[in-house]
Amino acid sequence: MHILHVVGARPNFMKVAPVLHALGKRAGVRQTLVHTGQHYDANMSDVFFEQLGIPAPDVNLGVGAGTHARQTAEIMSRFEPVVLEYKPDLVLVYGDVNSTVAAALVCAKLLIRVGHVEAGLRSFDRTMPEEINRLVTDQLADLLFTHSEDADVNLHHEGVVAEKIHLVGNVMIDSLLRLLPAAEKRPIDGLPQRYALVTLHRPSNVDSSEKLKGILSSLLEVNRELGIVFPAHPRTRQRLQDFGLNADQLRILDPLPYIDFLALQKRATVVITDSGGIQEESTFLRVPCLTLRENTERPITVSLGTNVLVGQDAGRLRTELNKILHGEAKQSSVPPLWDGLASERIADIVQNQTGKSAD
Repeated sequence: MHILHVVGARPNFMKVAPVLHALGKRAGVRQTLVHTGQHYDANMSDVFFEQLGIPAPDVNLGVGAGTHARQTAEIMSRFEPVVLEYKPDLVLVYGDVNSTVAAALVCAKLLIRVGHVEAGLRSFDRTMPEEINRLVTDQLADLLFTHSEDADVNLHHEGVVAEKIHLVGNVMIDSLLRLLPAAEKRPIDGLPQRYALVTLHRPSNVDSSEKLKGILSSLLEVNRELGIVFPAHPRTRQRLQDFGLNADQLRILDPLPYIDFLALQKRATVVITDSGGIQEESTFLRVPCLTLRENTERPITVSLGTNVLVGQDAGRLRTELNKILHGEAKQSSVPPLWDGLASERIADIVQNQTGKSAD
């Protein structure tokens, strides 16, 4: 049985790693890893692969940046010959990046079975390119691996047959649990005892001068009471420069390898973010999370977890932060099946369903 995995961006690395490990323990399973190069920084990618224990990709398509349409088309064009050459029994795609939908489209046209890890997430906001990627991928996939019951409900409402849907839990938590002991041993030097950890990268927040200025103003206000540690995405750093915004009062860092970032996240007083994955990690770590978005494709982090949506409302951010600082953070729990075994459940299903069809 031959499984081909497709990744294209850093969040995919955290999701593919435990699945690669779980399938690697199964007899008769051969695996190929394809990196589209959708997002590629040699320094950061190499460190991520090393820390997560991922082998070097068998194929790197080297697509690089571009508009959504051009990037998706380029991935499809370069990925099709790979599929024709390798002839996998199943292609596994991860998350909601352009590489995910591009690979699913190619496989659907070539009648190659597709499994979608992290299926069923919905923000119900089609202004987000990722939402389009999720909707299309889930209609094309043969196996849909979900991380929570609300994702199952979304898929049922969209007409996906129940036989395709498999509630397995959250593979990102598999990676987090495996690497948390190393993160807890990481020294953190030169930081205040209490701090807010900030990440910011979504175009809706950083590509508008007015919106980014408003967010920066809120962060500078927070910084007066609680020091801010801000590993800045290259896109965000560039926009601050383009718009002439001064963030020198904040402790701005370069992007961090996963274990180093996890160390900061585990010890943070609060996380302020617009990242979907960090909402989940904060929920598992029981660290309060304030999300600078009006909606989330991970609503279970709000209903059960530590997450509060504050949008770009400076007053709401201040109110929720004050609650946290005064020991009044919301009560939370870890969602079911976020137990570090999601990848094993995926491997069982893949072996049972794909192994039979490959015989």
